[in-house]
Amino acid sequence: MAHTIHSKKQLLTRVRRIKGQAEALERALDDEKECSAVLQQIAAIRGAINGLMSEVMEGYIREHLSPDVPEQQRNEDLEKLVSVIRSYLK
Repeated sequence: MAHTIHSKKQLLTRVRRIKGQAEALERALDDEKECSAVLQQIAAIRGAINGLMSEVMEGYIREHLSPDVPEQQRNEDLEKLVSVIRSYLK
């Protein structure tokens, strides 16, 4: 996945931010914070995950599904993407 290599630093920064948010959620639950604070943290994590997914998916589409890719490979990569999207949206 060359597109993830090109933006490796940016993607790792996002993942580390998500990790920090998940740790903050764990602390909020452990400290018995109010429900609204817990819900807000969950919403923030979901937004961060969606942003990460969007960024990686865009790179995948641009690299694997461009007209420059041989048709057979493009079809295979399209099926992989559809499978991942279905799994993600469950």
